[in-house]
Amino acid sequence: MALSRLDIHRRNRGEHTLVTLAGDIGPATTPLLRAALEQCLLDGVTLIDIDLATVGSCDARGLDVLMSASRRAGRVHTSLRLHHPCAQIVRLLTATDPASPLLAAAAGPVPPGDPTDTATQAPGEPVHRTEQPPLKEGIRVRRLTRRQAEDMCEDIADLAAASVAGTAGEAYHDRADFLRRLAVTARRPGFALLVAETTVLVGCVFGFPVCPDGAGRRGFDATLQGIVQRLTSRARFVVLTQVVAHPHAQNREIARCLQQRLLADRHVRLGVALLHPADLAGQALFSSWGWQNMGEVVGLPGLVAPCVLVLLVGGPAPAGR
Repeated sequence: MALSRLDIHRRNRGEHTLVTLAGDIGPATTPLLRAALEQCLLDGVTLIDIDLATVGSCDARGLDVLMSASRRAGRVHTSLRLHHPCAQIVRLLTATDPASPLLAAAAGPVPPGDPTDTATQAPGEPVHRTEQPPLKEGIRVRRLTRRQAEDMCEDIADLAAASVAGTAGEAYHDRADFLRRLAVTARRPGFALLVAETTVLVGCVFGFPVCPDGAGRRGFDATLQGIVQRLTSRARFVVLTQVVAHPHAQNREIARCLQQRLLADRHVRLGVALLHPADLAGQALFSSWGWQNMGEVVGLPGLVAPCVLVLLVGGPAPAGR
């Protein structure tokens, strides 16, 4: 008996990825599909469209891969949508999980979309019409994948060093520590990094989402989520690991715009940052961008209790402690 074959073609369109499948999803090809979808999630895309127009059949294990990928995507604020499934796949989905979001998504066509469009809503998320502040003409904002972030890490570190050079906050910035934080954050599910650039980099923000699904969540994330929920009554937020802008007065607005755009891309309204309690210059800078300092918190790993700062977009500021 001939082995089934599945051709997988991936085309990136900005933050979106179109995965076109051709062949059959069966025992011999399911591992290929799983690996392809896992790579999409690792690359931090916000929308995965799967075109099944030329897929002839899918077995139960293949369907489980699609449904598992959909659940994982939802946990990191990414959308996964099926397009043009054959009748056999629809019947299998209906019998397995009639409420699956994949069924609702399967009815729509593959959107042509603007390759630069990044405002796609995740399944089940409320619509947040967050008005994003405009940037000056000549400044372009783009999102980097993990691989692009790795390629540009030294340039981003140069910008980070320049942003604190000669300031009181310089004592709390170490180039090696910055590169370590970038590398660690880049490995997290849902990693997001935005840069603003002209002919050179002028701003950068990166971080990772924390959502209320506690399955498998433990350690730092679980502790931080509990702290933030007590302080703000919100369990869904994005931790902004680093916000960087060239230290010119006009570039502070760039940092504010990048923060709000990253939160809008991840469909959340709350940003969270952790700063050293003695970094008064950094705390003052975040305050100038509209962040609220909730004070030092205990319980997180580390030698010092960090200050938690929050940015609530499009709503009233959370009450202080």
